[in-house]
Amino acid sequence: MTVPNDESAYDRVRWAQWQAGQARLPGLSRRGLLRLTAAGGLALTALGTAPGTASAAGPIVKPLPPEWFDVYGTNAETRWEAMSGQGYLTPVDRFFVRDHTSTPVLDAAGWRLRLFGSGLRGAPTAANPVELTYRDLRRLPSETITAFIECAGNGRSFFTSQQGQAVSGTAWKLGAVGVARWRGVRLATVLARAGLTRDAVDVLPEGLDPDYVTGGVNLGKVRRPLPVGKALQDVLLAYEMNGEPLPPDHGFPVRLVVPSWVGISSIKWLGRIEVSATPLVSPWSTQFYRLLGPDYPAEGTLVTEQVVKSAFELPWDATLAAGRRHVLRGRSWSGHGRIRRVEVSTDGSTWEQAKPVGSTADRGWLRWEFPWRPRTAGAYTVRARATDVTGASQPDVAPYNTQGYLFGAVVRHPVTVVPTA
Repeated sequence: MTVPNDESAYDRVRWAQWQAGQARLPGLSRRGLLRLTAAGGLALTALGTAPGTASAAGPIVKPLPPEWFDVYGTNAETRWEAMSGQGYLTPVDRFFVRDHTSTPVLDAAGWRLRLFGSGLRGAPTAANPVELTYRDLRRLPSETITAFIECAGNGRSFFTSQQGQAVSGTAWKLGAVGVARWRGVRLATVLARAGLTRDAVDVLPEGLDPDYVTGGVNLGKVRRPLPVGKALQDVLLAYEMNGEPLPPDHGFPVRLVVPSWVGISSIKWLGRIEVSATPLVSPWSTQFYRLLGPDYPAEGTLVTEQVVKSAFELPWDATLAAGRRHVLRGRSWSGHGRIRRVEVSTDGSTWEQAKPVGSTADRGWLRWEFPWRPRTAGAYTVRARATDVTGASQPDVAPYNTQGYLFGAVVRHPVTVVPTA
């Protein structure tokens, strides 16, 4: 069976199969999930406010200094001023954290990646899987990529603050994104070693973090299926981040990196991969991470590829001196490919092109700068908008969806200009 790699076509096929009872939901019955949805339990999960199962290490392991992070329970957003002067890559200690429950502390020596399912030669079972140790993985041919990982809800707060629309979920501004240099093994290499067959249609990676429980129902480990076409294309099993072993909060010992797609696809603390010759779904593809609202089909649309965004490396409501030359710096990125052009507006009406800084990566971001000399004191709003290689550009208004995913509109960043002392 051939499954389309195009995410919208894939979603249409999978949704129809799930509704018809032809797609499996490993770890939870379809009836149980629908019952939970009807009871409203999944709405709480989508908010990101349900208490997770805490591990001994606590929700987040690394230090979260307030000058670098805004903390939302089990999540920590990078403050953009903390990226000023930091070079192209996001330092690991400043990289945002998105946890559904809590960060597990795992031992690499005891770690195993278990692969099983009807899409592998011999159809190994979960009880008798193909296994790779950490050492096995490190012995395979490695690859290094530079790519951003971004939460699907990055920018969510602006649906409310800019567009006056109520949405549910963690009120991220623009700091739930980071670019790192990831080293690991291509998922395609591991699947080939495990005996991938031509019948395989879906790959279901699963994390080792604590089970996610909401509304009295245990949804199990965080997991989200990938079409086999995407799995074979550019997905990495990463064990290094910026030249060092992955830290606990970012997936140690091994995580998935799915370039250009929303962060939920890049499963952390990878433990199992089911490879199936029949369709697979999970709560993270049927209930969460779907675009829902008046402009979408009743079943919603699966969230996959990221949209174009831009951010200034400035504090929110930054203070600048009048009559002096300032250099506004920022970064722009897109799930569609490289950024082709960035424009900046400081007066609300005219746009001027920003100057690119340094090199960029296809799956990373573009750094840029823009000189500005505000003549008079007062309240200003600075804006940045990017256009990528496909011609996609940031609109003035983002399409509304109730969960606040994929906010890609131009963000109005307030700046206060004060008289020169």
